[in-house]
Amino acid sequence: MAPSAPQVFQGITPEQYARLVAKAKAAGIDLNGDNGTASKFGAEIAWNYNASAQELTLQCLKNPFFMSAADINTRLHSLVKESLA
Repeated sequence: MAPSAPQVFQGITPEQYARLVAKAKAAGIDLNGDNGTASKFGAEIAWNYNASAQELTLQCLKNPFFMSAADINTRLHSLVKESLA
């Protein structure tokens, strides 16, 4: 499967990013550091957090046959929005 378009989130403070990382780890996705890739159940995502610009970029690189890249992007978007609340 081809990678999806990156999702870019603006105004993510370091505290909000820390909450996002904690939520992701609780869900079994190890976001370690400010950038990298992680995979679970055949889905692979890439992330890059720029603290000085307060910008987070997430991208679905691979999706399993039973879940579309759009579904993964929706879940990522929800996870970020929940972390901002």
